[in-house]
Amino acid sequence: MKSRHGFKNLPTYEIYMKKLVLLILTAYSFVVNAQELNCNVTIVSDQLQSQQAAEKQIFVDMKTAISDFMNGKRWTNDIYNQEERIKCNLIITLTKSLQQNVFQGNAQLQIIRPVYNATYETIVLSYIDKNFNISFTPEDRQMNFNELTFSNNLTSILGFYSLIALTVDYDSFSKLGGNPYLQRAYNIANLASSAGQGGWEQTGDPLNRYWLVENLQNQQLLPFREGLYTYHRIALDNFTIDPVGGRKQVIDLLTSIKTMQQLKNNSILLISFMRAKNQEIVNVFSEATKDEKQKAFTLLSSVDPSKTELYRKLVK
Repeated sequence: MKSRHGFKNLPTYEIYMKKLVLLILTAYSFVVNAQELNCNVTIVSDQLQSQQAAEKQIFVDMKTAISDFMNGKRWTNDIYNQEERIKCNLIITLTKSLQQNVFQGNAQLQIIRPVYNATYETIVLSYIDKNFNISFTPEDRQMNFNELTFSNNLTSILGFYSLIALTVDYDSFSKLGGNPYLQRAYNIANLASSAGQGGWEQTGDPLNRYWLVENLQNQQLLPFREGLYTYHRIALDNFTIDPVGGRKQVIDLLTSIKTMQQLKNNSILLISFMRAKNQEIVNVFSEATKDEKQKAFTLLSSVDPSKTELYRKLVK
């Protein structure tokens, strides 16, 4: 087994200290082999018309079951301490009850990463799933899952989310480090699609779960996954030390995103990234030179035109 993010591309001092800490922990058997995710689950059911006390209990059970699944299942052989777990927020909004214990709604998955050399956390990706359509009964509180077969849409969605979180988190610490988890997420999507489940279709809605994992695998968008590493590990983690170099890395990624958008219009992957990063990127350039701000504004308003007014702050 290896440690959570290994030692690749870390500064020499950081490598030494990390090895020393792991050696001490191992020697005294204090390493906690925790699960990978630390996911905060929220269930919003206000839009459902009938909410008697007995009916509300199903949502309490649902939150508990989903939290247990997301935070209790292991996906890797890597060693995770409790504080190293990957943070994420899963906000599920149920909008309609189609029949008893069958619900229609949407979900937002936010994957969060610490920024080194700073007391700050960053959202790596913010994906909105508009096809969170599930069934859940009291008997489903113990959710069994086998990623090699399809048995339940809810567990397939949650397994998919978990592996996507691992993919982008590992990508942010080493170039394409999330490959093993990406392939497994793709397999889950294919199994669910073959079972005829909504939200996994390979035709129609270009913003669904299938297209999220397709975009992550698409060779035309490979520079984006490589950019996850340079943006987070090179630019953000070292920003307090080298803000000028960090801003250059962000400009380079935005330039690359503009090119990728021309190749892959309406990419859910790029949309989810800009949704997570728009305010953060404005903050990155808040103390930049006039020329840097102008260049950032031009790129940002091009790749994310819906937020042009936010980006205009850079050139006022």
